[in-house]
Amino acid sequence: MPTRKQRRRQQKERRHEWEYVYVDDEGNEVEIDPDEVAAQKPVRAAKADAAARRNGKAQSRRQTPRKAPQPPSWRRAIKRAAILGVFFVVVFGFVLRGKNGSIPAAVGVGLIYAVAFVPMQYLIDRFTYRVYLRRQAASPKPR
Repeated sequence: MPTRKQRRRQQKERRHEWEYVYVDDEGNEVEIDPDEVAAQKPVRAAKADAAARRNGKAQSRRQTPRKAPQPPSWRRAIKRAAILGVFFVVVFGFVLRGKNGSIPAAVGVGLIYAVAFVPMQYLIDRFTYRVYLRRQAASPKPR
């Protein structure tokens, strides 16, 4: 059963009269035969149904495949920590400093957090990569 929004869209499509035209090489608009347009619509629906049957299930929304995680590396962890370190320095240096806090102390705390983030980021990457490998090993191979 269509939702209210879908029903409104269908009703709107029925209210408007659409003319199918295309522009030829000379720049003139040429009308298309309505029978030709009607014949093209079921072909698209049939292709979508066939693709859903091939996948083993009908999907109402198109799912984008997830990107496979890369193996963990210290270089990538350091780069991410550097980016987050700049964020920590700004937050501790200018936002959470308070009235009596000094900028060098806040920058030092931000750097300590950035350095502590490097091994944590590496462990997170390693964990996600291992989970990915386990799922790949457990999933059935495609035909």
